[in-house]
Amino acid sequence: MTSTTTETPRRSRRRILLPAVLAAGALTAGLLGANAAVQRHDGPRTNPRLQRDVDALTALGVTGVQARLTGPDGPDATAVGGVADTTSRQAVPADGYFRIASVTKAFVATVVLQLVADGKLSLDDTVESRLPGVVSGNGNDGRAITVRDLLQHRSGLHDDYPDYTSADDFQQHRNDTYTPQQTVARAMAHQPDFQPGTKWNYDNTGYVLLGMMIERVTGHPWHQEVRDRIVRPLGLDHTSWPGTNPALPQPHAATYQRFQDGGPLVDVTEQVGAGTNGEAGLISTTADLGRFLRALLGGRLLPPAQLALMQQTVPVGEDFEQLMPGARDGLGLFSRPLSCGGVYWGHEGGDSGWITATGVTADGRRAVAVSLSGVQIAGPEDVARIAAAENKLVDDALCDAKDK
Repeated sequence: MTSTTTETPRRSRRRILLPAVLAAGALTAGLLGANAAVQRHDGPRTNPRLQRDVDALTALGVTGVQARLTGPDGPDATAVGGVADTTSRQAVPADGYFRIASVTKAFVATVVLQLVADGKLSLDDTVESRLPGVVSGNGNDGRAITVRDLLQHRSGLHDDYPDYTSADDFQQHRNDTYTPQQTVARAMAHQPDFQPGTKWNYDNTGYVLLGMMIERVTGHPWHQEVRDRIVRPLGLDHTSWPGTNPALPQPHAATYQRFQDGGPLVDVTEQVGAGTNGEAGLISTTADLGRFLRALLGGRLLPPAQLALMQQTVPVGEDFEQLMPGARDGLGLFSRPLSCGGVYWGHEGGDSGWITATGVTADGRRAVAVSLSGVQIAGPEDVARIAAAENKLVDDALCDAKDK
């Protein structure tokens, strides 16, 4: 069913990392325990530190975790923890599919910068010049917002993104779809948060607009351009845009959410959601994400000039700094300091029940990707603990690989 209204029936959610599930409900640390009795599949190669960091996440109440470290010097290292679902309690598949949520933004940004390299777009183009009349009203002015502002979350647009507020709301609306125009109209019902280019605030609507620009420039939907320019050339055979299909390919873990403290644990694996409109719609695997990031930082997807533009960063907001210490935002990628020296690049994503984290070394040689399924969070302290454990996993994996 397609939503045909632009009113705001559900509260907005920031679809990235842990802020995406701040309202998810109570943490279920006792659901699995630190040493859930499940069969482990460690994939092509084991990595004791990676496994310990995965186990630390399940000890915090994450239902299932899969992680993969990819590099040029041998088979991938994989680790899994928890269970694929709370009924069968089978092991989490090391090669499972999952919704990558806002990691999709890195794919979209790459296509935009390819179009810049082709001379079909400029970072200084305004929204109005590419999408006349789309950003206007209530103080919103597309003439003052550039492509660079959208890529770097400096547009000032107020994010009013659809979300589910209860288990009943999820069951009623999980198959709703939203056009890009409807999503942008929700934002236009609000005044901007600040003048374009003056501050930083994570904004999903900006990437919806970028998807609309890609289609206006190329004549093809954003996901088709991602497929033709990135997925097929790199052989990412397990990365796709699901459209309005609410199901995930097999194999995959189930994911869960508590919508209120003390409420039931709801299986939210199958849903359509707002990802159909161009902001957070891809499904992938840890192997494909590692391959994509290594190709991107290795210079296989962008010319040197555009890759350098992608890596021009600005400070993130205070809320993000608390969860992502040292993070700076480029154009579709964040940089983070490594404890062993230097920085890594990546993007993170959060959707109903899912959290995805990625990282790749600056030379593109090594990458790590981790998917958390069934993240039930009670409050800010739980958010901070899971964020810290997730950050440690990425840092440990890249530094461990760097030391070898």
